[in-house]
Amino acid sequence: MSVAERIVQRATELGLKVTTGESCTGGLVAAAITDVAGSSAIFGRGVITYSNAAKIALLGVSAATLETHGAVSEEVAGEMAQGARATAAADIAVSITGIAGPGGSEFKPEGRVCFGIADAAGVHTETVEFGALGRANVRAAARDHALALVAARL
Repeated sequence: MSVAERIVQRATELGLKVTTGESCTGGLVAAAITDVAGSSAIFGRGVITYSNAAKIALLGVSAATLETHGAVSEEVAGEMAQGARATAAADIAVSITGIAGPGGSEFKPEGRVCFGIADAAGVHTETVEFGALGRANVRAAARDHALALVAARL
């Protein structure tokens, strides 16, 4: 059984709703969940906020947070998760913002991805350095990590 299948099964058993707020993964986490038959019982929507303007408008991320910390930061990931949870009226929200590549900088290298996970207990954030694996591989690794975060929270 895949991680996404376990998420759908467990969230259904618990009567919980799950949502996503994605940037660099462009909806890959939502796609993985909705690939599972019966996922409509636990997943109503996900939000892709690729630009800073979208993060502000759709997830309520603070412009000040973006300016102070940058889009690829745990602070933004935390606000994205909280905003996704609120806008979808979900029990658990996972967020992803990062640099899939190619490129990056000395301070924010390719493969750096920040995650947020929010539920009634609060928000947890973390950063994973996947390295310069190439765009598709960083996105896939970020998707898998986000799914693992949701599964662990359930």
